[in-house]
Amino acid sequence: MVISAKRALILLLPISLAACAGGGEDGREAAMTIDNGNAIQAYPNNYRTELLAFMKTYLNNPLGVHEASLAEPVQRTIGGRVRYVTCLRFSPRESDGSYRELRERAVLYVNGRLDRVVENATDICAGAVYAGFPDLEKLTR
Repeated sequence: MVISAKRALILLLPISLAACAGGGEDGREAAMTIDNGNAIQAYPNNYRTELLAFMKTYLNNPLGVHEASLAEPVQRTIGGRVRYVTCLRFSPRESDGSYRELRERAVLYVNGRLDRVVENATDICAGAVYAGFPDLEKLTR
């Protein structure tokens, strides 16, 4: 069977798009801003507000989060680029009312705006100094 070039392109298009949609190294990151690679990054002045808005959509159930704590943004080198990073810890509520184990996430900022959440944050958040984040515990739908 001979496949025309047009049909071959149509068949390969979904594979190409899937490759473009991939996240970071662990496939669990989603970038939301354009990274122009600037070494000098703006401080994320509205990091708490942006993070709360993001978490409202990130969590399946934003109600009743426990043990929420947040570290102030600090500059770290991530993937060879300097970024502001804040670290977040929380226990999300399950649909049956129970709570999951404490989770740790790294939140990266590009040009002063929330860019992505890294789920495997152990190395990135090593040595982070956390303070209570009661606003996350007060989220509503």
